[in-house]
Amino acid sequence: MLIMKTILTGDRPTGKLHIGHYIGSLKNRVKMQNSGKYRTFIMIADQQALTDNARDPEKIRRSLVEVTLDYLAVGIDPAKSTILVQSQIPALTELTSYYLNLVTVSRIERNPTVKAEIQQKHFERSIPAGFFIYPVSQTADITAFKADLVPVGDDQEPMIEQAREIVRSFNTIYQKDILVEPQGVFPPKGFGRLPGLDGNAKMSKSLGNCIYLSDDADTLRQKIMSMYTDPDHIHVSDPGKIDGNMVFTYLDIFDSDKAKVAELKEQYQAGGLGDVKIKRYLNEVLEAELRPIRERRQEFAKDIPAVYDILKKGSEKANEVAEQTLKEVRAAIGVNYFD
Repeated sequence: MLIMKTILTGDRPTGKLHIGHYIGSLKNRVKMQNSGKYRTFIMIADQQALTDNARDPEKIRRSLVEVTLDYLAVGIDPAKSTILVQSQIPALTELTSYYLNLVTVSRIERNPTVKAEIQQKHFERSIPAGFFIYPVSQTADITAFKADLVPVGDDQEPMIEQAREIVRSFNTIYQKDILVEPQGVFPPKGFGRLPGLDGNAKMSKSLGNCIYLSDDADTLRQKIMSMYTDPDHIHVSDPGKIDGNMVFTYLDIFDSDKAKVAELKEQYQAGGLGDVKIKRYLNEVLEAELRPIRERRQEFAKDIPAVYDILKKGSEKANEVAEQTLKEVRAAIGVNYFD
């Protein structure tokens, strides 16, 4: 009898998803979902998004639908994966409150991911408390569904390790082997974040250097034509550089015809191949990849009430699982006074 592993993954709803999300996680989620080997929970982490967007809740509400449409468009199937909304699972908040007693402020401060994000967002000592404790709330998310595997980026490895520490502390203190110690599933070695169109190390909504899954064909073409290449490649006859050239970085990732890419690189480095020509070729490659996604998204967007129904049903199903875990946690701690 096959024992299925449980997966928890998801995204913060702070805007539409882009091709960095697609190549970095969404394609793999669909592959794992369709393998039949996993019980998959995909969380739209709206509460976590509110920790640094509390003054703009409409952004989160609006993005909830956009992210769901992106999920459905790339092939996330509600019949195979449970799509849930974090705020609709009350057990997560209570689990967080119990786990906060098992971790110190100094331990959270030492978390490299937390330190990096505090610096990136310029919080310093004005960091919102909800944001500060998100490694603990993330542990509640993971353990509520007893996730064995958590697919994340390399930058999230410290978060997984902290979750494992909290699980070990809980199971040891209360002498109950209730919580599952999760394992991170990380991208293959050598595959980092997809760089932005401008050559920035990270494709980011806040930096405005993204290609969104929902971009129409004209927008896609315009963005590709504005991509950073080799600033010294002024004339077609000039030899061009490949390293740091975003067109070739994207071709390496998205074009399955590796021989063709190698040929283009050779021509470009030797001189005689213009930026416009390689950008047009990249546009063909990306348009072929994204057109079916765009068309499916447009179909799902015609019935937004049905999209909300998918979220409602998924959250109800997930709530049953989380409530059972919470019941076990309460019993282990001894706060199940009236059961």
